[in-house]
Amino acid sequence: MAEKSYDLVVIGAGPGGYVAAIRAAQLGLTVACVDKREALGGTCLNVGCIPSKALLQSSEKFAEAQHELASHGIAVDGVTLDLKAMLARKDKVVSGLTGGIAMLFKKNKVDQVVGAARVVGAGAVTVEGGPGGTQTLDCKAILIATGSESAPLAGVEVDEKQIVTSTGALTLQSVPEHLVVIGAGYIGLEMGSVWRRLGSEVTVVEFLDRITPGMDGEVAKNFQRVLKKQGFKFKLGTKVTGAKKSKGGVTLTIEPAQGGEPSTLEGDVVLLSIGRRPYTDGLGLGDAGVAVDNRGFVQVDENFQTNIEGIFAIGDCIGGPMLAHKAEDEGAVCAEIIAGETGHVNYEAIPGIVYTWPEVASVGKTEEQLKEAGTAYRVGKFPFTANSRARANTDTDGFVKILADEKTDRVVGAHIIGPDAGTIIHEIVLGMELGVAAEDIARTCHGHPTLSEAVKEAALAVAGRAVHM
Repeated sequence: MAEKSYDLVVIGAGPGGYVAAIRAAQLGLTVACVDKREALGGTCLNVGCIPSKALLQSSEKFAEAQHELASHGIAVDGVTLDLKAMLARKDKVVSGLTGGIAMLFKKNKVDQVVGAARVVGAGAVTVEGGPGGTQTLDCKAILIATGSESAPLAGVEVDEKQIVTSTGALTLQSVPEHLVVIGAGYIGLEMGSVWRRLGSEVTVVEFLDRITPGMDGEVAKNFQRVLKKQGFKFKLGTKVTGAKKSKGGVTLTIEPAQGGEPSTLEGDVVLLSIGRRPYTDGLGLGDAGVAVDNRGFVQVDENFQTNIEGIFAIGDCIGGPMLAHKAEDEGAVCAEIIAGETGHVNYEAIPGIVYTWPEVASVGKTEEQLKEAGTAYRVGKFPFTANSRARANTDTDGFVKILADEKTDRVVGAHIIGPDAGTIIHEIVLGMELGVAAEDIARTCHGHPTLSEAVKEAALAVAGRAVHM
């Protein structure tokens, strides 16, 4: 059994893990990063965020060529889909980025270790199943950054062919005639958008009586209207109790969430997307004495340290927003803490983005949360129908909504549905990080004509001063 010694061993090479490894190495620590995959980047880069965004862009271009270019005076005849080429492009994007992380590891002298890691206790990690054989990595600190996996649903058995998670939905070899999505969250709606644009009929089944739980209610309602206009069908307040596969497809048994007579729903492919759960099986956390809650989330303190000194955890496996950028920030901060420095993550200024078209982006509190907390607030809204650039681009669905504290005018939340919302939101994210007031954004000069002017107008609207509405 080979043995090596490090200052830090990171378990998991996803966005949280690889960022933590690189940051720790920048601070002078000797670092190893262990992952079962040889390709770095974790779920996000290999079978999540990146490949899904590649397909979203490709499918947007296909839909644009089919339905929108003619209005620009561009005649395109005989538009056809080459799904094989589209998937190959997606794979090329992924391989290029995983290779980039490998180069960063070499540049920063981070040792990549391939295999299944197990925490023996504070100061030791065993790795099995990799090309290096069984080995023990001795270390001063351990960082668990193993992320999450798709949550299962009783009665629905995933085979990644007919019943798929987001992983299988990225590699379908033909366009389903009817795709049924179980779960109306971000991932399900993004992947549903890809296959809807490519020709699938898409039906979304959601247990709750609304889509995108946790999103600002007004934005969610507008979002659902837009998706319906694009051809999505919704069965809300509906639970799935079983799935039966056949050569012809999948038959789901469904019934009202509050009880009632069951019925069936048939589809060629079913995408199970009801959320994610921490991926910590096989790590030996129980034997090592590391505390986890009843849902499997690793318990940590304000410095990301578990109940065992020298063992830390970040990202999806500790709960909170299951977002790659949240894990990245936690990884960098945790590395700094381990190296003896200080750092923090402002959880009130972490954006969430749905990469459909139009995009949906949010940061901070929703109206519902402010009402529940009894916080007095003011709302400023501005529609993209009144934005010059959106009109020029024929992208006028949606609006910008800014929430500000009634007494201080400090921005406490923002919600955008519209073109490039995921990019536009970041001026407000930065503002919230700096504690700005709505008036600060309103008095900031914005270039014309830009989509970002809608943010300025929404900020002006907080005080009832919007100019172009």
